[in-house]
Amino acid sequence: MKSSAFRDLALLIARIGIGVIFVAHGWQKFFTNGVDATQKAFDGMGVPLPDVSAIAAATIELVGGFALIAGIATPVVGILLFLDMLGAFFIVHMDKGIFVSEGGYELVLALGVSSLLIAAIGAGRLSVDGVLGGRKRTAVTT
Repeated sequence: MKSSAFRDLALLIARIGIGVIFVAHGWQKFFTNGVDATQKAFDGMGVPLPDVSAIAAATIELVGGFALIAGIATPVVGILLFLDMLGAFFIVHMDKGIFVSEGGYELVLALGVSSLLIAAIGAGRLSVDGVLGGRKRTAVTT
């Protein structure tokens, strides 16, 4: 399907789905478990600088998830979320196999590569980026 309407709708659905998962994980780190517990968990998993890393990961996931949903700054947000998941892959999940039920990397892989894909192709027209980009193009062509 080469329809731009289909592409924009698919990107909207993907951004919302991926964004909701990131928001949930960032929320969990900040509010459900709490920052102190998240920092202790990161320390126990061998994450470097766990006090800073926990706050950074929680912020990137929470703010980045909301930004994905809205489609704001998706190239930057997508790269940050990809890097967040890349760290989770190498530091925590890689040696546990693929299956998430065994602590594996299937979720971080799916979230990471989908964030990278959105960073590469953009948020689509049904996004803040799309609306602002459309305005910029109109202003340049007139």
